[in-house]
Amino acid sequence: MLLLTATAIAPLLLLWSGWRVSSSPSPGQGEALTSASCRECHEPFYRLWSTSLHGLAMRPAGPDFVNKHLSPGSPDIKIGDSRYRVEIKGSKAELLEHGPRAERRYSISYALGGKNVLYFLTALDRGRLQVLPLALNARTKSWLDTTESMTRHFPAGAPADAPLHWTDRLLTFNTACFSCHVSQVSKNYHPDSDSYSTTWTEPGINCETCHGPGGEHVRVTKEKNFPPDLKIISVKQFTVEEKNHACASCHAKAAPITTSFLPKDKFFDHFDLVALEHPDFYPDGRDLGENYTMTGWLMSACVTSGRLDCLKCHTSSGRYRFNEEASANQACSPCHDDKVKDPAPHTHHKAAGNGSRCVHCHMPKTEFALMQRSDHSMRPPYPAATIAFGSPNACNICHADRSANWADRQVRQWHARDYQASLLRRGRLVSAARKGDWSRLADMLAFIRSSDRDEIFAASLIRLMADCPDERKWPTLRAALQDPSPLIRSAAADQLYSDLTAPETRDALFQATRDSCRLVRVRAAGSLAAYPLDLAPAGVKPAAEAALGELESSLQARPDDWSLNYNLGNFYLDRNLPEKARTAFEQATRLRPDIVMAWVNLSIASCRLGLTAPAEDALHRALQIHPESAPVKFNLALLRAETGHPGEAERLLREALLTDPQMAEAAYNLAVLLGNRGDVVEALKRCRQAASLRPEEPRYSHSLAFYLNQGGQPREAIQVLRRLIQRHPDFVDAYLLLGEIYETRGQVSSARQIYAEAARRPNLVPEHKALLENKLSP
Repeated sequence: MLLLTATAIAPLLLLWSGWRVSSSPSPGQGEALTSASCRECHEPFYRLWSTSLHGLAMRPAGPDFVNKHLSPGSPDIKIGDSRYRVEIKGSKAELLEHGPRAERRYSISYALGGKNVLYFLTALDRGRLQVLPLALNARTKSWLDTTESMTRHFPAGAPADAPLHWTDRLLTFNTACFSCHVSQVSKNYHPDSDSYSTTWTEPGINCETCHGPGGEHVRVTKEKNFPPDLKIISVKQFTVEEKNHACASCHAKAAPITTSFLPKDKFFDHFDLVALEHPDFYPDGRDLGENYTMTGWLMSACVTSGRLDCLKCHTSSGRYRFNEEASANQACSPCHDDKVKDPAPHTHHKAAGNGSRCVHCHMPKTEFALMQRSDHSMRPPYPAATIAFGSPNACNICHADRSANWADRQVRQWHARDYQASLLRRGRLVSAARKGDWSRLADMLAFIRSSDRDEIFAASLIRLMADCPDERKWPTLRAALQDPSPLIRSAAADQLYSDLTAPETRDALFQATRDSCRLVRVRAAGSLAAYPLDLAPAGVKPAAEAALGELESSLQARPDDWSLNYNLGNFYLDRNLPEKARTAFEQATRLRPDIVMAWVNLSIASCRLGLTAPAEDALHRALQIHPESAPVKFNLALLRAETGHPGEAERLLREALLTDPQMAEAAYNLAVLLGNRGDVVEALKRCRQAASLRPEEPRYSHSLAFYLNQGGQPREAIQVLRRLIQRHPDFVDAYLLLGEIYETRGQVSSARQIYAEAARRPNLVPEHKALLENKLSP
C-alpha cells in the first residue's frame, strides 16, 4: 500500500513581528481616545511624544511633511523593466512609474519611519496600502530602490536572497507592517474579496498603546481631581519583565500567535521569537540582517540578571537618555560605577576618547537596509568570532584598517582569561547544526542540558535538530520541556512531533498542554495534533483539547497570511478534517500562487476527499512553478500509482530520489512498488535506504524486516523487529510480523510470547485487539 502523506513545513516567521492593542478595551478603562486627549493635562509629555520616533512612526504625507522633507526633481531609478521618480506638484507628492506599456502615477499618502530611512505608502485597490518602490535615505536625502536595499546579504551556503517586487504582499501595509506604526488598529480583512477596511485611532505609536484605553481615565479625572483609582495603566508600576515585554512586542523578529497583546501581558503568550536557526544571524548571534533587538537582548548578561529594563536607557517615547557626551557612560554606572569612573584600565583606551564609551565596545552599530542598529547583546568584542564566522566586532568597526587577527592578539594580551572561548564553543555548535553536521551532537545535547546554557543558543540548537536523525536527542528534548525558559520549552515541544510514537514523549507533551505559557501549549498541541485524543488518558483530554483550540485560533489569527493558512491546512490534515484542510490550502494558494508546497498539500487534502482530478491539477500547477521539485514528483507518483499507473509512478519516484537522495518517503514508496512487482532485491535496497535516512519512522523498519524475510534473511529480520519494538513498543504491526516469522520457523512458543507482549500494550485499537486474541486462542 502506498503511503500518501502531507509534506509540512514549520510556520513562516515574519520579518515584521507586529502587534496591536485589542479592539476590546481593558476592563474598567473605557474606550480608546487619541493622544490629543492627553495633551490638556500632560502638555510636556505630549510635546516630547509628538516629535519622537514613536509619535512619528507613521504620518500623513500632507503639505507640511512634503514641504519639509521632500525635494522636487528626484532622479529616475530603474527597477526591472520600469523607471520610477518622485515628483512634487505644489504641496502634493506623487510617484511616477514608466513601465514597458504605460505610465502610472501613485499618490504618496503616508510616510513610515524617519530615523534612518523614510518609506512611503500609496492607496491601491481593495483597501490596500502598499509600500512604494522608492524610499528616501533620511541621512543623505537621496532616493533609492526600496526592496533592493532590503536584500539580505546571507553568507555562502545559505539560500540566495533577491529583491521583491514592490507590489508583493509582504510590502502591503495592512498585511505586514501595520501593527507597529499605527495605534489601536483593526485590520478588517475580508477573505472572500481579498480586501481590507483597515482602521486605526491615529498614526504613530500613541500614549494608549502602553497605558491602555484612556476614556475612563479622562472621565474620572475631570469629575474628581486625582481620584484613588486613575483608571489608567501606569508603566511605573510595571515589573522589569513587563517593561521589556511591552517594548519587545514591536522590537522583535517574531511570529505572532495572537493579535491581542496588551500592556502587562507576557511576550511568549502572544509571540514566538526567531533565533539563530535563521540566517539573518551569524552563528555567534550577531545581527546579519534586520532583527529588531529582542533576540540579541536575551543574550545579554545585563538582561538575564533581571535588573535591566528598556526604560533604564530609553524614554517611553523611544529617545535615548544619554546622548550628551558628558553623560555617555551613565547608563552603565548603576552596576559598573567603578569602570565608569576610571574607564582606561578596563577599556585600554584614553579615558576621554570614544574607545572608553561603553556603547562603542559593548553595543557597536551595524547597518542593514539603511537601518543602523546597536547590538543589544552588550557583549564585549569578540574578534575571534570574526575570524571563525565572519561576524562584526567592535574593535574592527573602529579600526577598519586592521585585521581581526590583530584585534584578537590585542584582547588576548589585555585579558589573562580567555573570555572568547565560551562564545566560540556555542557558535561552533550552531554552525555545525546549520550544516547538518551531527558529529558534535553529544556536545549540543550537553549544552542544552547545562545549568548555564544560554536560552537563545539552546532554543536555536533544538530547532536546528529538526533534521537530525539521531535518536539520542529525544531524552534531552523531553527534559527541555521542564526548562525555565518558555522559548526553550516551546522549541522542544515543537520538535517532539517526530517522536510521537514514544509513550514517554506523548506523556510529556500532554503535560506541556497545561503549561503556564500559551506558546508552549500551542507548540505541544501542534505536535499532538495527529494523535487521536480518544486514545489519550482521560485526565489529560481537557487540557489537550483546550490547547488544540488555542492552536487553531492562533492559525486563524491572520487570515491574510499565506503561511498561517498553509499551516492551518496541515493542522486540519493532522486532525483528519480534509474538507477544512482543503479550504485552508485553497486560501493559501490564492494569497501566494507561487508557493509549491501549498499546491502539494492541496492535492493531498483533495485525495483524502476522493477528488482525484483536482488533486492532479494541483500537482501540475506545482510542477509549473518548480519542474524539478522532489516533493511534487513524489506526491504525483503516489497519485499515479493509486490511479493504476505504476510504471509512471516508478519513474517519478526515481526522479524525486535523483533530485533529493535524502527523501526517505520516496525510497520507501519505491520499495513498495518494486516489491509489488516481485523485485525483492531492489525493494530491500530501497527499504534499507529509507530506514537509514529515517530510523525514527517505524513503518520503514517494519517494511525492511518484511523484505528481509521475503529475501531469505529471517534472522536479520528478527533483529530489526526486536530493535523496532524496543524503540516503538506501541507499534503493534512489528509484533505481528515478528510472530508470523517465528510461526513460519516453527517457533510457536516464541510467537505466542510476542503476541502476548503486544496484547498487554495499552490503548490497543479494536482491530489489533481482536487479531491478537485470535492469535492467542488455543
